[in-house]
Amino acid sequence: MMAKTCSADKLWDLAAAEVQSRERSAGEDAGAGAEPGGERTVFLMGSKAGGKTSILLRCLDRDEPAKPTLALEYTFGRRATGHNTPKDIAHLWELGGGTSLSDLVQIPITAASIRSLSVVLVLDLSAPAALWATMETLLQVAQARVEQAASQARLVNKSRAGSKHSASLAFAARVLPKDFPDRELISPFPVPLLIIGSKYDLFQELASDKRKVVCKTLRFVAHYHAASLIFSSIKSESLMSKTKSFFSHLAFNVDTGRTLSCDSSKPLLIPAGSDSLSQIGSPPATDVDMTSLHAKNPKDLWKKVFERVFPPENTGEKKEVKDPAKDPQYTELQIDAMRAQKDQELEDYKKEAAKSWKGLQLDT
Repeated sequence: MMAKTCSADKLWDLAAAEVQSRERSAGEDAGAGAEPGGERTVFLMGSKAGGKTSILLRCLDRDEPAKPTLALEYTFGRRATGHNTPKDIAHLWELGGGTSLSDLVQIPITAASIRSLSVVLVLDLSAPAALWATMETLLQVAQARVEQAASQARLVNKSRAGSKHSASLAFAARVLPKDFPDRELISPFPVPLLIIGSKYDLFQELASDKRKVVCKTLRFVAHYHAASLIFSSIKSESLMSKTKSFFSHLAFNVDTGRTLSCDSSKPLLIPAGSDSLSQIGSPPATDVDMTSLHAKNPKDLWKKVFERVFPPENTGEKKEVKDPAKDPQYTELQIDAMRAQKDQELEDYKKEAAKSWKGLQLDT
């Protein structure tokens, strides 16, 4: 349990060193002509306590209880491709804490990983007031990091140019098919993106008109970013089976099938490229004068309409994370006893220091 004895600064230093090490390794791989065939990276992020871990465990067929994600956790999945052939490997990263730990995206999103990277955004449908802010913040942070990693990859690739063993690390953003709906009007996310609306069982308790607003808004957001969209619930085997199919497509390139559902009275299931702006229609704002919203662009208009129906929470998410040293699931008797001793020594030091300062003030 080294993490309990390290300072926060030390942990960040270790994380930064790990990122730099991977990027140097990526450059070395480029020079040696290495290519991580059969390996993909999937990065999960989304609403705090939105069910990311539960969904991930179900998609991996792991029968174990889900525990809260403390910060950033890693696991992997493997899939056999045939007899006596290497297994496909998926490197799976999960970001906890909602938007509060978004700086940690630099760990899974690197110059080496972006060539085979996919992003899964899990949004809690039962908490629509926090939905837009969570979605907007995380997508902006992830996209900025992808672009930064892409620049690093291009520099590495350029520095290796001319080597007889050079292999391309260059990253090219997604190029949509020419027949992709509204291709010139949208802004595709630079890597494959899947948006999962979780807790659909609780979402059904909302009024039908509010459900319609959430459905149409998420359809627009998904189409605008050329993403796939699916509503899910860990309490529904049918929905989890469909969710697993989409997840397996990202992790192992398994075909998702041709299922499509755009009906707001049912769980949405819309593969990327299956929707269009004409089918989605305009923002559902029958009681709002859209000209009074002063929107800068279509996405901003949808945001303003959505937040009229679901005013954003004023408090926002706390930036501080629960101290893992006080979490029962990380109990270590010897380490905890030493920590308690050091904490007491610190308190005694503070008291002695306070007395010294008081004495100094009196002398002065």
